[in-house]
Amino acid sequence: MDVSIQNKETYRLFLQALAHPSEGNFRAATAVLFAPDASINIVHPFNHLIGAGAYFEKFLQPLMQAFEGLYRRDYIVMGNSFEGGEWVSSTGYYVGHFSKPFLGIKPTMALAYLRLGEFHRFENGRVVESYIFLDIPELMIAANQWPDIKSPAATAGYTGYLPGPATQDGLQYFRNDPAETAKSLSMVTDMLLKLNTSDQAWRPYWHKNMLWYGPAVFGSFVGIENFASFQVPFEKCFSTWVGGAAKNSETRHFVRTADGNYVCSGGWPSLNAHQTQTFL
Repeated sequence: MDVSIQNKETYRLFLQALAHPSEGNFRAATAVLFAPDASINIVHPFNHLIGAGAYFEKFLQPLMQAFEGLYRRDYIVMGNSFEGGEWVSSTGYYVGHFSKPFLGIKPTMALAYLRLGEFHRFENGRVVESYIFLDIPELMIAANQWPDIKSPAATAGYTGYLPGPATQDGLQYFRNDPAETAKSLSMVTDMLLKLNTSDQAWRPYWHKNMLWYGPAVFGSFVGIENFASFQVPFEKCFSTWVGGAAKNSETRHFVRTADGNYVCSGGWPSLNAHQTQTFL
């Protein structure tokens, strides 16, 4: 079994433990997945945590206390190598009954979803470096507690629970065809380099009925023209834009890899730009 498959299997067992509400299972699974000195970066206000204990006590346990019956569902899991490192990435939701305040957000006393996106670098079968994104603004919007901040999108777009891929094959726990993987990575990397161009050179890379599930406030859209109604105003907030995929970028992607038809990329931060208009 190659390293990528082993890491995805380890991650599968972690997600399996989080599939049913159990503080004991959550704590034990976290201790198995993360190395004792793992560098875990979570969006503000959690920020930088060290090791499984801090991850559980400062992030996961408070979330369990706020979301009664907390469990987790991921609809994409993929993994591969990047610049000599072995990575696994996933996206999905934490789900529970929002019964106690969380990060100052008042509970809705109803079913609630917290969208997540995660990137984990493995060494010797355990996670040593993580970047974890949570769509906290979407939770605030769902709880009717989002301040009046203007979106760069022409319309508000859709905010709510998102289904998995139409092909229903997002859990890539197996080994994919290397040629298909390389093709996917090349296409997405090329597309990223075409963002923020005067002729919207990114358009040929997208199907006319594409679905874009953006983070809250940015919105989600069906169809390339509706996507453009967000993307073009967003790009116009900046006179120059160098993304993490570009060789001359002052920031960089910490990972950009593919697994069959799936591609992930992430930066912390990912763009350097000169702002010329009001943004958020």
